[in-house]
Amino acid sequence: MAARTTMTIRVTPDLKEKLGRLAHNTRRTKSYLAAEAVEAYVNRELQIIEGIERGLADREAGRVTPHDAAMDRIDAAIAAADKNAA
Repeated sequence: MAARTTMTIRVTPDLKEKLGRLAHNTRRTKSYLAAEAVEAYVNRELQIIEGIERGLADREAGRVTPHDAAMDRIDAAIAAADKNAA
């Protein structure tokens, strides 16, 4: 089993009650559900930050497409899709 540590957080009484209901209905502990929620949030936010950092690195390295060129490509793709749909 992976090592665990304890963390204390403050939540509203309403959220605590909802977490209790969810724990009861899913037969999980409140601690398990809270840890799952925090992990999902942290993973999602880190992915966003890492994507931004990759984008900034691309910009610094000159690996970018000017806005007008990107819009021209998008417009052409839409026009081609419209022709194929007709």
